[in-house]
Amino acid sequence: MPDIQQFPYTVNDNDWGEASLMPYLPLTLISGQKSINVSALVDSGATVSVLPYSIGKQLELNWEEQTTEISLSGNLAQLKAKGVILIGQVNPYPPAKLVFAWVKSDDMPILLGQTNFFMEFNVYFYRTQQMFEIQPK
Repeated sequence: MPDIQQFPYTVNDNDWGEASLMPYLPLTLISGQKSINVSALVDSGATVSVLPYSIGKQLELNWEEQTTEISLSGNLAQLKAKGVILIGQVNPYPPAKLVFAWVKSDDMPILLGQTNFFMEFNVYFYRTQQMFEIQPK
């Protein structure tokens, strides 16, 4: 089994300090020949992984070409979303196919949810120690 990598929790809001610590994961998203380095919120409560619109555009995705419509729930229920498959690279691990609901909004971070990030990676949260661990399946 591959080694476990540790990552620190990140302050999400300087005004709130430690109370705003969140598990943001640095990763590279790849679509065709285009790649970008991003920071994504590892969210065990999210049913699906979510990709904000501008990130998809940076990866040169075309909204009109995506045919799989996704229905979201909760805070994102009113947003239009389409399914996209990207390659995600968490160093030093091999790339993995990641499925996202690409939303037509930029009002949220990239979310890594149950489908399918948690199907590709084991995740261990240690909030009191301000760190989390990732390991490929």
